[in-house]
Amino acid sequence: METVLVVGATGNIGVSAVTAALRSKRNVLAIVRNQTSADKLVKYIGSSKGITFVEANVLSDSGVKGVVDQVRAGTLPAFQHVFSSVGGEYTTTPLLEITTSQLRRNFNTSFEANFFAYRDTIGYLLEQKNPASTWTICTGSQGDLATHPVPAMTQGALFPMTKAAARENESTNIRFNEIYLAFRVEVDELAVQHGVTKASDFGNVYEMILANPEVRSSRVRVEDVEDLKKLNYQKKF
Repeated sequence: METVLVVGATGNIGVSAVTAALRSKRNVLAIVRNQTSADKLVKYIGSSKGITFVEANVLSDSGVKGVVDQVRAGTLPAFQHVFSSVGGEYTTTPLLEITTSQLRRNFNTSFEANFFAYRDTIGYLLEQKNPASTWTICTGSQGDLATHPVPAMTQGALFPMTKAAARENESTNIRFNEIYLAFRVEVDELAVQHGVTKASDFGNVYEMILANPEVRSSRVRVEDVEDLKKLNYQKKF
C-alpha cells in the first residue's frame, strides 16, 4: 500500500489531504508538532487507522530532513507521495503596520516551511524511482488578489518556486502539481459553523490528482465549487 507524507497535516488543508489519501486507500505519514496535534488530527479525521505520526518542527530547516532520515533508516514507513500545505496568518494587517517580526515569522511559516518540505523530500522520491510518485502543494489566490497583504506576499513567493519545481520534474518519475485555491476551506466542524467549504469536500481535488496520471507540472485551479468535482488544470509553462 502506498503512503502519503503530509506536511502541515493538522491545518485545514492538511486535514483534507489526509482525508483524501485515506479515501484513496493509501496510508498517511503525518508530521505533527506534538501529541496534542496528533490527537487533534484524529479528532478531525475520526480515526487513527492508516496514519503514522511523527513529531518534527517543519519550520526548521532540519525538521523534514530528520523525518526523511528516519524513513531511510527504516524506522518510519517509506512514502511515495508528498502533500505540503504549511500556512501562516490570514490577516488584513496593512503593509504600513506589518512588523519585521511578523513579516519574518510568516515567510518562515508559509514560504520557507514549504520550500524545506520540497527540498528535503524530492531527492528521496527521485531515488525510489517509483513511476507513480507525486508531489503536491496548495497555494492560494491571495498571491494575486492581495486583499490580505501578509498571506499575499508569502503565497506570491511560492508561485515561482512551484513553477521551477514543475520544470525540474517534467521528465522525472514525480508528477509535481500546484493546487491554487481561491476560497475558504476549513475542517468540517468549523466549516458548517462558518458557512464555508468542508475539508472533506476539498479533499476530492487531491483524490482526483492522485488518480489521474495526465495531471503533471500543472496548476489545478479551485475557484468555485464545480472545481471540486472535475479537475480544472493547465500546464505551468
